[in-house]
Amino acid sequence: DVVTESFAPGVMASLGLDYSSLSAIKSDLIMISSCLMGQTGPWRNFTGFGNLAASVTGYQGHAGWPDCPPSGPHGAYTDFIAARYNAVAILAALEHRERTGEGQYIDQSQAEAALHFLAPAFLDYTVNGRLREGVGNRDAEQCPHGVYPCAGTDRWIAVAVSSDAQYQSLCAAMERPDLLTQREAGDALDREIAAWTESQDGEKLEALLQARGIPAHRTLDTLDLYACPQMQHRGHYIEVECDLYQSTTVESSRLQLSESAARRPKKAVSFGRDNRYVLETILGYSPERIAGLAEAGILL
Repeated sequence: DVVTESFAPGVMASLGLDYSSLSAIKSDLIMISSCLMGQTGPWRNFTGFGNLAASVTGYQGHAGWPDCPPSGPHGAYTDFIAARYNAVAILAALEHRERTGEGQYIDQSQAEAALHFLAPAFLDYTVNGRLREGVGNRDAEQCPHGVYPCAGTDRWIAVAVSSDAQYQSLCAAMERPDLLTQREAGDALDREIAAWTESQDGEKLEALLQARGIPAHRTLDTLDLYACPQMQHRGHYIEVECDLYQSTTVESSRLQLSESAARRPKKAVSFGRDNRYVLETILGYSPERIAGLAEAGILL
């Protein structure tokens, strides 16, 4: 029904798998191509990963601290955004096919999809002439808003205060009534909060703040996430057999459909498990040629 690909422009055509070739076989085919800058235009050959598209569209300059070089959002950020637009576009094309019987080709630019989320910055510049700069963990609406150290090695807690009532509760929890008039004190207030949090157990501090109605949560590492009672309750982690080990832990589907249960993998297979079958049986390579590939480090 649908072909989706995210190669650089021209790759699918070089393989004979472009839309014109495939639609000649299946006329109502829907195909979506998602690359950094789109399939046409002077920048069509600008290729790479979503971190590059995040640079082109301006995300890198918006994220980070004012006294440091741009750090950008984590990971290939526009990939995370574009996937949502891919899904909506495919659904629209399927609805169109149900009405008309026609398939279609979708040319999706990750950069253009990502620009949607910079609309407030565009408006601020257009209306007020302000260029947005990195502000670290600060927030335009919530204050204080930051990540503060806790007791232990690399342990932290995030706190986001959105109302005067929450700030008053924070000052009471800190036993610091003198800070009630210092909500806009910026770095000075952050230092006071950090001095209070750094000697405290993160889990206990999280419970204390949440009990007082203050949005707060520890930053979690992999072991913390695995032990998270919410994740465990929802069956987020599942054990499956593994080729290399007795068993391994994988994440289950993030979606729980009442009538369509997610398929549980029977086994976690290792990379290269079917190399010999593919090379010998399908491609007809000789044992000597396969051994040469292994010796050269080409095969896993």
